[in-house]
Amino acid sequence: MTGLGLPVGWPPGPGELAALQRQLAEEAARLGPVALPSPVVFGGCFVAWATGEAGPGHAGDRGWAAAVAWQPTAGGSGGARPTGQVLAGARQWPRQASDVLAQTVVQGRAPAPYARGLLALREGPLLEAAVSGLRPRPSLLLVDATGRDHPRRGGLALHLGAVLGLPTVGVTHRPLVAQGPLPRAWARGARAPLWLGDEVVAYWACTRTGARPVVAHAGWGTSAAQAADLVLLASTGAARSPVPLQEARRVAREARWLAERGGPLA
Repeated sequence: MTGLGLPVGWPPGPGELAALQRQLAEEAARLGPVALPSPVVFGGCFVAWATGEAGPGHAGDRGWAAAVAWQPTAGGSGGARPTGQVLAGARQWPRQASDVLAQTVVQGRAPAPYARGLLALREGPLLEAAVSGLRPRPSLLLVDATGRDHPRRGGLALHLGAVLGLPTVGVTHRPLVAQGPLPRAWARGARAPLWLGDEVVAYWACTRTGARPVVAHAGWGTSAAQAADLVLLASTGAARSPVPLQEARRVAREARWLAERGGPLA
């Protein structure tokens, strides 16, 4: 439940999902952004699908969903993150980086094929299961999906936050339907708004000087401006993706690698 009487879950089909997305978008707009604790414990989540699958994705595909909890250093996270060092000494697989507070992995099957604007049907249940197992529970979740930048303004990042009762921010490489020019200078911290109609739903955010900006999406309980600030806070300046998403992606892919070679996650 969202707290206002709207039942939230993962609908069985496109029509039901589209209707729920519209309802969630209305409720998110009514609730507005929420106050976050300080310091923020970031979560990140990602699904790695089985290798060798043809096409954009089918119902029944095997997937490994990973979630991590991570916190920036006291002075922020503008410096480099020595990836080799944070993984040094990790003995279990998937490996847990030394600066990660917790990680989880779940394996399952895609309930639906991939369809633009309907990603929740495919990834939602797996991501919910992975994030629900995190201890400590994050105070803000980064999702590899859009939020209000969506035909019904209710993308997976927003939907997952409503299901979990967590503020969320989406992070993608490009907008879905929103429009707006890139920042003129690709210097860390540069940003530019992305519009959907008369609403700013996301920002281009430059996390690494010289690298193409990512898109920081308003999600559940966050504004577009908050999203840009949080994506920068969770980034190191040495990589384009925020640390929690880097780690969730690596853990999911390591779990897949292990499983496809007959390991314990097969």
